[in-house]
Amino acid sequence: MHIPDGFLTAQTWVPAWLLSAGGIGFCVNRAKKAMQDRAVPLMGVMAAFIFAAQMVNFPVLGGTSGHLLGGVLAAVLLGPFAGAIVIACVLVIQCLVFQDGGLTALGANILNMAVIGTMGGYGMYRLMRGRSRDHRRILFATAVASWFSVVLASGACALELAFSKTSPLHVVLPVMLGIHALIGIGEGVATALIVGFVLKVRPDLVHLLSNRNGVERQLEQGDTALNGQGGQS
Repeated sequence: MHIPDGFLTAQTWVPAWLLSAGGIGFCVNRAKKAMQDRAVPLMGVMAAFIFAAQMVNFPVLGGTSGHLLGGVLAAVLLGPFAGAIVIACVLVIQCLVFQDGGLTALGANILNMAVIGTMGGYGMYRLMRGRSRDHRRILFATAVASWFSVVLASGACALELAFSKTSPLHVVLPVMLGIHALIGIGEGVATALIVGFVLKVRPDLVHLLSNRNGVERQLEQGDTALNGQGGQS
């Protein structure tokens, strides 16, 4: 899904750069307000993990292969804004160091995978999960949202290629959606397995669960303090 240089015209990649810069800037602003200090190292660890995981490809169909996108994984563990920042950082490193995706097309790749894919996937996750804290429902919502994020990002990529006249929409859209619908299955399974493991060993690292647990601990500490004062009196 990484678009190389020369596939997008300036009328496509320039607006994509502007939209992705605005989107990531918004995420940075929101993440600074919402995140705790301990979440910053977790962002670095998550970025390194997703970067390494994307190096592993799995076969799909007809000689094609896919790899973990990681947007929903990052969003479920860190929150949507921090998750989008993590994916954007991974894409920048891949582009500048490994030439995976073109420099002019980097804005479009960030827009597709970090902004649209991650934020859209997280929206689906929240819709399906609701306020439930049941682990099975969380994992099901994670799997479906991960699949959806891949398909959504591939659809945006297809629209950009069609708008640049690289390929007709009626050709590129069904091909991109069809291939990435299969890739999304692998994405959903892998993401659910990882989140399931985290839920077993460190559920406090899951976004929203960690916030809720923090509030509960504060309430418990407050109750303990009040009970102690009552006993002293």
